[in-house]
Amino acid sequence: MPSQKYLLLHRSPTEQQRPSPARMQEMFAAWNEWKDRFKDNILDMGGKLGPGGRTVTTSGVMDGPFVEGKEIVGGYMIVAADSYDQAVEVARGVLGMSMPGARIEIREIAGP
Repeated sequence: MPSQKYLLLHRSPTEQQRPSPARMQEMFAAWNEWKDRFKDNILDMGGKLGPGGRTVTTSGVMDGPFVEGKEIVGGYMIVAADSYDQAVEVARGVLGMSMPGARIEIREIAGP
């Protein structure tokens, strides 16, 4: 099993149209194929993030998160890979099941 961990952040446009039922079925089938293909790389499936949250600063705590652009971080996942290139390969499969305009940010997790 690969030993380096990577955080995949799922970024999506804030204005999205809901996919058709047929498209949802295609996305679920692709998701299951992807999970089977990369089962040895997936450490934590993560999940979808809720709409609320808190932002902590040195001056206090505020309701948030605050969307400053036209996209939100909608979910996360932790995978293991031997390199960034392999982590990119894993992430590409996730994009095939995502809404148009979505992207995945990959960050190497430093340390143990």
